Amino acid sequence: MPLELSRLKKATTSLELLLSRVQNSDLMGSLDEVTRYGLRAGVILNFEFTYELCWKSLKRRLEENIGSTYVDGVTRRELFRYGAENRLIDDVDLWMDFHRSRNMTSHTYDVSVADDVFESAALFSKEAVRFLAALEARND
Repeated sequence: MPLELSRLKKATTSLELLLSRVQNSDLMGSLDEVTRYGLRAGVILNFEFTYELCWKSLKRRLEENIGSTYVDGVTRRELFRYGAENRLIDDVDLWMDFHRSRNMTSHTYDVSVADDVFESAALFSKEAVRFLAALEARND
């Protein structure tokens, strides 16, 4: 059964578009500090929900293809390992880094943490697009 991917596609597109604005130094230089801060916070929020959609889509895809008995109750690392074995993601450790970044956003808020998560979000955006493409290619 094919996965419904429209929400994931919208989320990855939203993250990419917002990142392109925030990474535009001319645009960011023309904005006041509060607006720049708000846009970076928006990237972090987009990262949070895009990451959540990614790992949940990965889990659903694996449940459909290798069986829920293999996927239910496994650790996040194991889930990502299954994802790599099924050629849906490339780097388990990188996805674990994204997981840690996501967890940092929900437990504390600090400017240096926000900076770290923002950097992770920029890298994650590319990986999320790759993941979505892999899902779309196998979504039968």
